[in-house]
Amino acid sequence: MPNLDEPVVKTISAKEPVAPRTWLNRNVFGMALASFFSDAGHEMATSILPLFLASIGASPAALGIIEGVSDAVASFVKLAGGWYSDKIGRRKEIAVAGYALTGLSTGFFALATAWWHILIARSVGWFGRGVRGPLRDAMLTESVPAEARGRAFGFHRAGDTLGAIAGPLFAFLLVSRLGFQEIFLITLIPGLLSAAAFFFFVKEKRRAPSNTGFLASLNGLPTKFRVFLVAVGAFGFGNFAHSLLILRAMQILTPDYGATVAGSIAIGLYTMHNVLYAGASFPVGALADRIGKRKLLALGYFLFGLMSLGFILPDTDVWYLGILFVIAGLYIAMVDTLEGSMAGDLLPDNVRGTGYGALATVNGIGDFASSIIVGILWANVSTTAGFAYAAMLSIIGAIVLWMTR
Repeated sequence: MPNLDEPVVKTISAKEPVAPRTWLNRNVFGMALASFFSDAGHEMATSILPLFLASIGASPAALGIIEGVSDAVASFVKLAGGWYSDKIGRRKEIAVAGYALTGLSTGFFALATAWWHILIARSVGWFGRGVRGPLRDAMLTESVPAEARGRAFGFHRAGDTLGAIAGPLFAFLLVSRLGFQEIFLITLIPGLLSAAAFFFFVKEKRRAPSNTGFLASLNGLPTKFRVFLVAVGAFGFGNFAHSLLILRAMQILTPDYGATVAGSIAIGLYTMHNVLYAGASFPVGALADRIGKRKLLALGYFLFGLMSLGFILPDTDVWYLGILFVIAGLYIAMVDTLEGSMAGDLLPDNVRGTGYGALATVNGIGDFASSIIVGILWANVSTTAGFAYAAMLSIIGAIVLWMTR
């Protein structure tokens, strides 16, 4: 088996972008700022989405379908978008449009009167999110030295997650004062600021257009990277959307606290989870730059499995749920930071957009399957069945990655 700890060694031609010597530069800061605003907007909407769906009588299966279908839509465009950016030699304009589309979509939640209205708006927003993700990650990789990719991705994920903290926090403060529609409209402000931040701060080093076809670009992906995708895919089929964690916490706490208080506590726990996510992202990336990424990422996969098993128990102790949300924040910091930075080590420049698109597509397909399967198992079999399924798949992914040499 190929050694995934060993990065691809390549010669950079005069036409290829050369990363600057410092990792904390204008591009890294601009991408982190754009992600901060974007996550503040759509996480504000996401944190109250289970409450809104419950208020209109939608089931947990509806939430799973919304999350899963949205991720599937995103996955359809990730690979094509990454390849197209390699082909035309430009990424920035497409990424800006993707941020704008995601920002607009959450505002349209305010017009929803049925769960399928949310499904349409969310799918449109995740189309934009799917387009922008691989392009941004490729630009981030090209903006820093190879030996600092863990830190750059960790810094970016920290900015991303600070937005994910601000969004639920604002929702927590507003949910008892404003209606759902008003909060959804407020999300337009950070959503559109994200597109503006990327447009004004990020500078792109243009590449020469490529004549390589779509299938030829896929065939050009290194063997090491393909093996990496196997482990990512196994984990992804268990990695359900975290909005289901909010719903599970509400379900556990409602008998003792009532629906309103339980909803507020669940949002507070989710906010704490995002605080840890933000705080751990940069240290995780810095540690990975020193000791290697593969086994640290496998540990993150295993922690998700442990957390899923913990949510099977109907323990109404808020401290117990808090520990589970802490584990969730730590694992997602490890996964989001290390998958992207490890891909940068394994991908040569000429197929970097295609490779990040393939990574995002594998994750998107996994998210689509996992959210729907967990939601349906939860609604039609039992809570235990849904979370046990997620734990099993994530542990399989951890084993595959750990054992790959």
